[in-house]
Amino acid sequence: MPSEIMKFPSFSIFKDEMNKLLDNFFEKGGSSRANWLPPMDISETTENLIIKAEVPGVESKDIDISITGNTLTIKGEKKSEKEEKNKNYHFVERKYGVFSRAVTLPVSVKTDQIKAEYKNGILEISLPKIEKSQVKKIPVKIS
Repeated sequence: MPSEIMKFPSFSIFKDEMNKLLDNFFEKGGSSRANWLPPMDISETTENLIIKAEVPGVESKDIDISITGNTLTIKGEKKSEKEEKNKNYHFVERKYGVFSRAVTLPVSVKTDQIKAEYKNGILEISLPKIEKSQVKKIPVKIS
């Protein structure tokens, strides 16, 4: 029965509008969660795990990267512009405030060789992978 309800376009529109309403409520209601979460991509090469996060408008000094066990955490703050007097806004969508993203890494990495670079609003973190231990077969001699 629930799958039949989802087929009606008016229900889908209603669901989308309710989600927007709830999102706006929690953003303006002063919830303790972050004001925004930067979108991220995680990819892997043979040598590295690469994490890219979009953090436009955030200064590099306001970004904190840490690793504990197999969890990488990126924290930061996008500071709002100073409010100008005699300026009426018609539309405001840009997000400001504190953010925090924690990612469980899919592979073990060399924590002492992690590098981070920030360019054009993109934070790129390169995490060298620890080589998987090779299984060495030991032949058994017949005596």
